[in-house]
Amino acid sequence: GLLLQEMTMAGLHELRFTEEKPLLRGQDAELENSDVFLSTVDTDWKEHDIETPYGLLHVVIRGSPKGNRPAILTYHDVGLNHKLCFNTFFNYEDMQEITKHFVVCHVDAPGQQAGASQFPQGYQYPSMDQLAAMLPSVVQHFGFKYVIGIGVGAGAYVLAKFALIFPDLVEGLVLMNIDPNGKGWIDWAAAKLSGLTSTLPDIVLSHLFSQEELMNNTELVQSYRQQIGSVVNQFNLQLFLNMYNSRRDLDINRPGTVPNAKTLRCPVMLVVGDNAPAEEGVVECNSKLDPTNTTFLKVGCSAQPPLSLQPGKLTEAFKYFLQGMGYTPRLSLCARAVPSASMTRLARSRTASLTSASSVDGTRPRACTHSESTEAMGQINHTMEVSC
Repeated sequence: GLLLQEMTMAGLHELRFTEEKPLLRGQDAELENSDVFLSTVDTDWKEHDIETPYGLLHVVIRGSPKGNRPAILTYHDVGLNHKLCFNTFFNYEDMQEITKHFVVCHVDAPGQQAGASQFPQGYQYPSMDQLAAMLPSVVQHFGFKYVIGIGVGAGAYVLAKFALIFPDLVEGLVLMNIDPNGKGWIDWAAAKLSGLTSTLPDIVLSHLFSQEELMNNTELVQSYRQQIGSVVNQFNLQLFLNMYNSRRDLDINRPGTVPNAKTLRCPVMLVVGDNAPAEEGVVECNSKLDPTNTTFLKVGCSAQPPLSLQPGKLTEAFKYFLQGMGYTPRLSLCARAVPSASMTRLARSRTASLTSASSVDGTRPRACTHSESTEAMGQINHTMEVSC
């Protein structure tokens, strides 16, 4: 179940969510074999190759823009693509109940999609800043007003950069296993040495999984090794990995800590697996974000398994995150009430702003931000823990 690790509220306010239907209708899906990564439920996905200032970008999209509602835009991690990273999560039944109200747009980093042509020798792969700067072309191409981003690892870093450079295009972010720090000289040297002694799939696996997971969950790890080695072009993957490893620190600081601090202005949900390689980075990222619009979710599995093995848990978290921005219907708000079971299992994502919630079938004025409701409800420390 979900355990509330920490929750503090000014003004002694407690909130209750009530819904007409249970949040989840079934148990978590289990990863039975490697085919689950590439399974497809929908046939409505359309593929596009979009021209950007830094080359073509492969995008897969379902649906069309719906009024003022944002698109859900995803960006995958190193060693994966949108299918390997997100299929299980987006094919989960309850997630589909959510996404049918939104256009969904999966972005593959250059050359990482299945069947991609190999880049020529000497090709200069886009930097992490340039990868972020490619995304406005996607937004403009499809006529999105703004997006809710879901990124994992390297993809989370790209989406955070995107939100820093183009804040008016980003309505919210779900960042899984983000590491906001660039590699130091010791890390760089270790990566170089590892490249001489390890295969590319093994290097990627050490990025995705903790050492404990690599040792104890051999069947799952072997599934990832097979997919990483066979689905993604290895030359292209090496270029993406090199660029990610040469990233700079994400230039963010908590407001008020340094003069003219830069931070993510939109609501953010940070997600990290227990003992995941990126755990320290995610904790540090949390310390640098505005606590009034940031939720920190710790899942009792490392790295990728929460997406593939725990889609129900993350679907529930994502639903509350959307509720916090006013996009999910049928909510009632009760001050000074005892939290319901579902509220206890999953602490709110930006619950303060629920006072202005409206139906997903309507439109939501973008001017409704967390700042107004925070004044009324007080600051909330959004930390929660999920056990597998």
